[in-house]
Amino acid sequence: MKQPFLQAIAERVLVLDGAMGTMLQERGLRPGQSPEELNLTLPEVVAGVHREYLDAGADIIVTNTFGGSRAKLEHYGLQDRVAEINARAVAIAREVCGDRAYVAASIGPTGQFVEPVGDVSFDEMAAIFREQAQALINAGADLITLETFLDIKEIRAAVIAIREISPETPVIAQLTFDNEGRTVLGTSPEAAAVTLEAAGADIVGSNCGLGPDGICDVMAAMRRVTRLPLISQANAGLPTLVDGATVFPGTPDDMTAFHDRLLDLNVRVIGGCCGTTPAHIRAIREALALRDQSLRACGPAEGVTFLSSRTTVVAIGAGLPAAIIGERINPTGKKGFAQELQDGKVSYIRREALEQTARGAVLLDVNVGTPGIDEPAAMERAVVTVATAVGAPLVLDSSDPAALERGLKAADGKVLLNSVNGEAKSMERVLPLARKYGAAVIGLALDETGIPETAEGRLAVAERIVKAAGKAGIRRPDVVIDCLTLTVSAEQKRAMETLRAVRLVKERLGCPTVLGVSNISFGLPRRPLISSAFFAMALAAGLDAAIVNPKEEEMMAAWHSSMVLLNRDPNAAAYIAAYAGVAPPAAEPAATGELPDIRQRLARAVITGDGEGIVSLVEEALSHGLEPLQVSNEGLLPGLEEVGRRFEKNQVFLPQVMQSAEAMQAAFARLKQEMTGEAESKGTILMATVEGDIHDIGKNIVCTLLENHGFRVIDLGKNVPADRIVAEAERNGADAVGLSALMTTTMTEMENVLARLRAAGIRTFTMVGGAVVTQEYADRIGADLYARDAMDAVARIKALLGVD
Repeated sequence: MKQPFLQAIAERVLVLDGAMGTMLQERGLRPGQSPEELNLTLPEVVAGVHREYLDAGADIIVTNTFGGSRAKLEHYGLQDRVAEINARAVAIAREVCGDRAYVAASIGPTGQFVEPVGDVSFDEMAAIFREQAQALINAGADLITLETFLDIKEIRAAVIAIREISPETPVIAQLTFDNEGRTVLGTSPEAAAVTLEAAGADIVGSNCGLGPDGICDVMAAMRRVTRLPLISQANAGLPTLVDGATVFPGTPDDMTAFHDRLLDLNVRVIGGCCGTTPAHIRAIREALALRDQSLRACGPAEGVTFLSSRTTVVAIGAGLPAAIIGERINPTGKKGFAQELQDGKVSYIRREALEQTARGAVLLDVNVGTPGIDEPAAMERAVVTVATAVGAPLVLDSSDPAALERGLKAADGKVLLNSVNGEAKSMERVLPLARKYGAAVIGLALDETGIPETAEGRLAVAERIVKAAGKAGIRRPDVVIDCLTLTVSAEQKRAMETLRAVRLVKERLGCPTVLGVSNISFGLPRRPLISSAFFAMALAAGLDAAIVNPKEEEMMAAWHSSMVLLNRDPNAAAYIAAYAGVAPPAAEPAATGELPDIRQRLARAVITGDGEGIVSLVEEALSHGLEPLQVSNEGLLPGLEEVGRRFEKNQVFLPQVMQSAEAMQAAFARLKQEMTGEAESKGTILMATVEGDIHDIGKNIVCTLLENHGFRVIDLGKNVPADRIVAEAERNGADAVGLSALMTTTMTEMENVLARLRAAGIRTFTMVGGAVVTQEYADRIGADLYARDAMDAVARIKALLGVD
């Protein structure tokens, strides 16, 4: 009888098997055929692959179900056989393994993105994964491994869905990172680890995309923010083309070169991805047998609260600089914002998100509570708007559980819920939401009797909240206690009780603390004077986070000064950057009167993705006498070029790029009403994913951006035969043909397409790209261009065709 899986990895490092797809290709898998279908048609072939890895020393055998979701099987007409295919795969692996190895049920991405980057809702995505996971768990898999995900939202939905149906099944969650240490949508290893741990994953890590050295760097980054066990599944190097075949050059010895470092990082599962074979797995097994596999003491400091967005992690507590939570996205006392909420608009939200983060906020409070609106829908819009505008993690502020849940589904990472209090009803409504969706909570030190007068009374309420949170499965560092700021003009003596309560909570409970600082001065003249003084006193008492207006200079001056004096600003670096002429990160100008030139305002609307406000700016520009082409060439396109520059510098990522593209589309739709044949296409680009490949996310993004730059784009879709590509290129007089492939099994079809174009005498430029494609491969098959990402594709096409 095997040990429980999680107990086993605590005692020794387990070896996971290697590549499945390439092994199946060698045994009869045809190009364009579903690998999962072989579970039904050729089960002995699948079993043979499992047996080779088991004999090589693998402790974990992964089922042939990577593409076994309804979304993937639909491409092969197998969508109604989800349960059958997945159950049979588990049975095949179990028959081979017996008790010699664990059966890990593989779930891969759907090939679609979650809203707003894609068009699949969180609920739809979760349902897809719930169906597949249920079939795998019912069939008796020992654990589930989520592999090769690119979208943190998608894999978060998968973990949450699995946890809904099986809290006890061990879950491994892995994303694929590029050489820059980011996923294709900009997620860092740190943000991935924080988000996935909060969602309920038992092991986090990375597979595919990188060789052993690159994966090792990813493991080190994750270890900085989590104490969870890690998993490393590297490729056997990066693919090259040899005699028309895709070859991974990494030798078995190469796969073991970083073992010592991996073990020091407490990597508890080591396996192989693309290009690895039983020989690689045998080498890993033999190398591990010679090493000390005991657990190491490593990871972040105890008691730190981590919050995350798609791209960013913020740490709270443990003597770190106090986190500034921007308070301005709140309709209280803001008639204009309240009206926007009534109208379903988001311009104020986007503007405040940009301005507050530019002024120093690292977290943003989002409150949309105003009478007469659909608050859950408004919360979802607000969360999406903030998440696509800035990288700051979110604090969701609502008394409506339905609004909190919509916001949690829309969020990219681990958020902070504001708030729960000591009333039983409040804890019963909010804590389960926090646990289900992987959020931290703010605990207000009040209950049915109101706010206790003494610090000891508030401590007692905080203790009850912490205890209830623990029973709900929420860790103590993820309960941030608000000792409550009372208006000093009405209850002057209680200000010091609040500060004493902050000290008591930190001393007795060890929880991080937060205050809404500005409440202290309500009703007094020159409020920032009182607020900033109280803020400095609270920071001296140990305050870990503060909800303030970062645009008030007195408040930020109090924060900067206090951080230096309390030794929470190492080398006074932040203070010097703010006040000694060393420029802090460039502030984002407001999208209104601060940019008087209409061209600049148009560019800014593109940069910030203001699809809501950009049409009125286009109309304003036209009313001022600008010609439509001037609006486009002197306002819109410079903005998109700036987005490209920021993308190159990793200052923005694909979600922001797509938001900017949508703003451009809205602007162009308005301009087309004026142009009536005036606009000339910069060229015709034919785009296709090659035959056998059903992935088209990257291609679709390229198409959108090319259209926004004035090209006529003909998108043939995915799994396109070479004959059709050649025929359409000739019929449409294509200036360039772009080919995409995401799999090593289909990238060789690119060479076939290029050869067919040449044989047909079609003189056109060619461009190739996709996750597995490299510059070396492009050169070898004779492509004119290689594009590493969507923005690079646009820049290279423009340069090749000689257009602005």
